[in-house]
Amino acid sequence: MLLSMTGYGRAVGTHKDKVISVEVRALNAKVTDVKLRFLGDYKERELELRRVILEHAERGKLDVLIEVQSTDGAAAVGLNEALFRGYCREVKRLAEELQLPMSDILPALLRIPNIINSSSAEIDDEEFEAILSVVRRALDNLREYRRQEGKALGADLRMRVKNILSLLSELPPYEQERFVRMRERLRNNLEENFGKDNLDANRFEQEILYYLEKMDLTEEKVRLEQHCRYFIEQLEDPNRSAGRSLNFISQEMGREINTLGAKAYDANIQRIVVQMKDELEKIKEQLANVL
Repeated sequence: MLLSMTGYGRAVGTHKDKVISVEVRALNAKVTDVKLRFLGDYKERELELRRVILEHAERGKLDVLIEVQSTDGAAAVGLNEALFRGYCREVKRLAEELQLPMSDILPALLRIPNIINSSSAEIDDEEFEAILSVVRRALDNLREYRRQEGKALGADLRMRVKNILSLLSELPPYEQERFVRMRERLRNNLEENFGKDNLDANRFEQEILYYLEKMDLTEEKVRLEQHCRYFIEQLEDPNRSAGRSLNFISQEMGREINTLGAKAYDANIQRIVVQMKDELEKIKEQLANVL
């Protein structure tokens, strides 16, 4: 079962007179990066929130927004009146002393840190458990979104690997033709240089065997087919998303395809190798989005 690294999950719940909403957005990233946005009340519980998110979401860049509002739609925040009055008194005194205009003082004061804060000084365990429950449901929805996208990714990857296997099956006829051409070319070269009567048959056969061994693609074809079969096997594993394993297998596939190209000595085989490389490149692009 493949899981996409990108996705979206949202959940809403209630606790007493509060409405809790959680949104989780996931993007591609080689490492796990969690960005949490919430009210200051939950700072002391941030580590626990991160632990829950990391357990459920695995890899990727995660943007998590937690909002808590009262049932009438107002945010659960309040005004620090004592701090506001102090700032207002000092700003007013300085404005009068320096003969500065008093306009726009209110918006400026509201932007001062800690002027606006949460309405409660601390969060109780019951409310935090309610928040965790909504977070988990949002993460479950994210995972389902990733699973649906993963199905589409898996279908495309399976098709690409089967295309490589199909191209691999086209090689044998060109291999045989290549050997015949090489044998004729080598014989003609030796006859031109040494004369037909002076051609050493045993030496000629030794040279033929040397080039046949050098040009033989059997090992590369067998290994590439094994890698492709294993790739599909990992794709169909229902117990995990094998993104890392598939990346490693694709690298091995690339090595065998490159060796096939290096030993081709034939335009038709080179054409097939180029097509294989094109399919493999598309596979790698898709794997960048797989968990």
